[in-house]
This record gives sequence, structure tokens and C-alpha cells, in this order.
Amino acid sequence: MLTFLRRAVVSVDLSRGSCVIPRLLHRSPSVVSFAQAEESKPATTFLVQMADAVEQNITDKKKRHEERYQQKRQQQESKSRYNGIVKKRRWEDPPTDPEAVRNFDPATRVKKRKCVIVMGYSGVNYFGMQRNPGTKTIEEELLVVMLKHGWISEEAFNQPQQIQFQRAARTDKGVSAATQVVSIKLPETLDIDALNKDLPEQIKVFAVKRVTKGFNSKSNCDARTYTYTLPTISFALNEEKVDIQSYRAPEERLKVVSETLKLFEGTKNFHNFTSRKEFIDPSSKRFIMSFECEKPFIPEGTTVEFATIKIKGQSFMLHQIRKMVGLTLAVVRGLTPSETIVKAFDVVRYGIPTAPGLGLVLNRIHYEKYNVRYGEDGCHEALDFQKEEEQIQEFFRKHIAATIVETELKTHSMFEWLETLPLHSFDPRDENECKDGKGKQKSSDENDDDDE
Repeated sequence: MLTFLRRAVVSVDLSRGSCVIPRLLHRSPSVVSFAQAEESKPATTFLVQMADAVEQNITDKKKRHEERYQQKRQQQESKSRYNGIVKKRRWEDPPTDPEAVRNFDPATRVKKRKCVIVMGYSGVNYFGMQRNPGTKTIEEELLVVMLKHGWISEEAFNQPQQIQFQRAARTDKGVSAATQVVSIKLPETLDIDALNKDLPEQIKVFAVKRVTKGFNSKSNCDARTYTYTLPTISFALNEEKVDIQSYRAPEERLKVVSETLKLFEGTKNFHNFTSRKEFIDPSSKRFIMSFECEKPFIPEGTTVEFATIKIKGQSFMLHQIRKMVGLTLAVVRGLTPSETIVKAFDVVRYGIPTAPGLGLVLNRIHYEKYNVRYGEDGCHEALDFQKEEEQIQEFFRKHIAATIVETELKTHSMFEWLETLPLHSFDPRDENECKDGKGKQKSSDENDDDDE
């Protein structure tokens, strides 16, 4: 019956009040009989009513569907979407409650951005870069002054990890840095000159640069360049009787130095050049890009000849460079053959002498990959430090190079170390012996295995 009504509705002429069903008549005899029997009645009143009812039902369903669709759409549009600007503004604005306003601390609501602090320091009178309670360190000096000038909060001072504080490299006691990089979250408005006035003269901030949100000064670093400055008397043969004031390293000695340094280049296993590392430890393998000795020089105001050894590597372990320099000097001075260096890269444990920390300087931090990707995006600065090069070199000459020379001539740390070097044994060591004569004392941060 429902099928019949639907077919009938198609043929009903509602405007004339009559029903035309030619197709129905030839398809169904029963329909013909029904039509003929009802000819005397008003024209298809029943069919018209049923057609209207069906049409109304369809219209109502469409209307309900449209209402549900509109309602669902309004609900979706009424849902709050993430708006970083609005959320930041709400976070930065003080609360509206009067009591909360009185207790509101603007320093805790300052907008902060991920930045890097480009700095340099002379580490002669410090116990390294890394903060260590109860000791005089570079980080402690920096954090104290930043707290004073409102760069960080009291809470961040006590827990620097909250502001994502990370150094590019950890420097050991007495080690300096011409360029050190610290990643940290800082306010947008900073007064570097005011900060430097309160920092000791051995520490200076060169610049603060904006970086990407996920930047990490240590993990984003491609390579590090260190220098080691020492008097050239260190290159003389052990049996030679020489005077530190008048000694000048001949070309053949400098050639021996260069040839010895080349043995360290490439990817090697440096488990013998650090502490608490085994041969099978994957982290013992390090890549040395270059290791060379620059032309000797005589610092102004002295008669002693010095030379600078420069090393560039992907990364370094604790004491690695100082041990590399120590073993190099032992070979150059004729205390052990050059084959000892090659053997030290093998599984056998050797005792490697550690050169003094005075001459070691973190010269440069390299971020080539970061610069290629973000250095020219218009939002971030390239971390090549070309703009700061002039003040970096000025600080290096005045507070690092001069201090190294002055301290060496005053304390004779290298000369005294060279006198003890012949007492060192370069034979394979017993695995049960204490490493470096200091036992297995743990570092304050074993996860930070960067050199010095």
C-alpha cells in the first residue's frame, strides 16, 4: 500500500484536484477497478491526503536533520580552540583577585624565550665551570649575578633545570674558555652591560642570542675546538739541559710534535684517556678532526717562547685532551716510543699522564648544522659569533692568554710536571689498580662526559 501511495503521489495533480494515474492503470488491474468504482466520489480525495501526509513526513525529517546538523555545527564552533597568544596573555597578566594582586610577583610572570649566553672566562682561580656546592665555580658566579639583575627567579637559581640551563661543555679546574655557550630561558629585555659590571673581570658575557625552543647548547653542538698553550721547553728531549728563558724550539722538534699529534686524528677508542671507561663502552670512541701545533711565539714583556696546540673534535671526555697532550709530550721528549699512542687505543689498559690544566682553553663551540637550518630563517641569529669576534679576542688576550703566561712563569706548573714525567710508567697496567692514582671517585655529573 505504501508503494502504491508513493507512486500515486508522483502522478497527483494537486493544483487541479484530480489524479492522473495512467502508468498505474496499465500496471495494476486492481487499481483500475478501484478507480472506476470511485469515479462518483470527489476526485482522489484520499490519495491527495495520503500524498500530503507522505510529503509532510519527508519534509519533517529533512527539517529535523537540518536542525541536528546546525546544532552539531554550533557546538563544534562553540568549543574553545587553542590560542597560544590568549593563553600566554592570561598567564602573564596578574590575577584580578585583590588579595592575589597584592601577592603578585611580576618577576615570576615575565615572558621568557629560549636563548644562549655567549661568554668567556679565565678559569685559573676557579674549580671548573659546573656548579658544585661549597666551591668557587663559573656557573655559581653567573647565576648569582643573573638573580641580582632579575634575569632568573629565586626558584630558578636554586633549580636551574627549570629554566633549561645547559652548558655546551664542562671545563675542569683551572681551565678557561674564550667562547662558552649556555642555553637558558631568559626574559626578552636584558641589560648585558649592567650584568658585566657586577661579574668578576675574569668572566664576561659577550652576547645573548635568541634560539629555537628545543635548542640545547650541548646536544646541538657539532664540534668543539680547544687550545693548549705551553712553553716550548716542553718539546725538548728529556736529557737536554736547556734554559726556559733562552730555549727556542728548532724546526726538527716542531716536526716531531706535528707527526705525533697526527696519530690521534680520526675515530679512535680513547678509553685509556679518561676515567671509568672500558674499551667495550661505545662512548669511548671519539672523532678527532684535527690536532696541530701552531707557530711558536714570545709573549710581550717576556723572553720565554710559547706554543699553542689546537685540537678540534666532535666531543671529548673528561681529562681526554690533557691526557692526549701528556702522552704527546712523553713521546716528543723521548720517554716512550710513538707506538705507545697506537697501543693505547687498544683494549690493554695503560696509565696515561695528565698534563696541567692551566694551558687548556675552550676556544670555540661549533653549530654548523643549526646555522644551516635556522641561521637565515629571519627569526634566529646564526651561532657563528662573528659579531662578537673582536671582543672575544680582546678578552682572550687580556684575561686568558696573559693569565696563562703570567701564571706559568710564576708557578712553573708545566716545568714541575715535566720533572715528574720520567717517573711515570708507560707499561700496561693491572686492571685492579686505582685509575690515575685517585681511585674510583665519581664525578658530580656522570652523564656529562664532556671534557674539562
